[in-house]
Amino acid sequence: MDEVYLALGTTIRVAGSQPAFRAIDFDANLAVAVAAQVAGARRLGLVSAMGADSQSRIFYNRVKGELEAALDGLGYEGVVIARPSILHGDRDALGQPLRKGEKLALQVSRWLRPLIPDDYRAIAAADVARALLRTVPVAHGSQVLPSGRMQPVS
Repeated sequence: MDEVYLALGTTIRVAGSQPAFRAIDFDANLAVAVAAQVAGARRLGLVSAMGADSQSRIFYNRVKGELEAALDGLGYEGVVIARPSILHGDRDALGQPLRKGEKLALQVSRWLRPLIPDDYRAIAAADVARALLRTVPVAHGSQVLPSGRMQPVS
């Protein structure tokens, strides 16, 4: 195994508390990354979030940023961090609820798409996956893929 891909995440509401959210979004992802490295993985791809920042006052963004920093510190040959804008895809197939605010944001973004900068446009989860699959196998060092770099060319 040369590569590991991490896309595990939840929301504070679904998790039920900030500590439960952190256990999933930080602890579980870090544990998989460490185990994969022990098993021989040399490159890692992570689906993080736009706004991830270990110094953020926003808990969600801070946890995402702390995970990114922790993964960077593991010594992988290559780390690719995808920071998508709002994700869209078939949530029903995954048993995930569509949040009301998210539904509204997706509708508005469809109408205003030509006016929204690439980094802020909603992006299909499949496009994020494709970008990671293109980038991780050849990654050296650490790099961030902002949402605009993962958008399909139109």
